[in-house]
Amino acid sequence: MNIYIGNLEYGVTENDLRDAFGEFGEVSSANIITDKFTGRSKGFGFVEMPNDGEANEAIEALNDSDLNGRSIKVNQARPREERPSRPRY
Repeated sequence: MNIYIGNLEYGVTENDLRDAFGEFGEVSSANIITDKFTGRSKGFGFVEMPNDGEANEAIEALNDSDLNGRSIKVNQARPREERPSRPRY
């Protein structure tokens, strides 16, 4: 299951996410989304957990919990909606 984590403190690392979610089961990947120009965190990321039961347990336990001083939002990631392409000039 792909899990969305929002409201991350900008200093949170992918290893921090692995550690937090790893308490509930196997984490196959952890990604923090960064600005492509500055490389700075955009304040959200994704964790992939192969076992849905463990993933749901992690979502329940970690949603609205504190990570590095901020209350994080955790839920099942939804597929990204297709956005109309913008014309390039």
